[in-house]
Amino acid sequence: MSTSTVTVTGMTCGHCVSSVREQIGNIDGVTAVDVDLTSGRVTINSHEPLERSAIQNAVEEAGYQLAE
Repeated sequence: MSTSTVTVTGMTCGHCVSSVREQIGNIDGVTAVDVDLTSGRVTINSHEPLERSAIQNAVEEAGYQLAE
């Protein structure tokens, strides 16, 4: 089991949270995604460590950006 934490910018509402959760949840091996709207913090549980590029692609597909 592995846990990754990233910060997503640009989310303003519950729909934003749902979009990010759904896209990250589609990454192979992801078992859980917890998104905090206020802080932008996203905690991802997965079977194996995830490539940052996979997370970034999913976040961008949802229409948002990863904080640097």
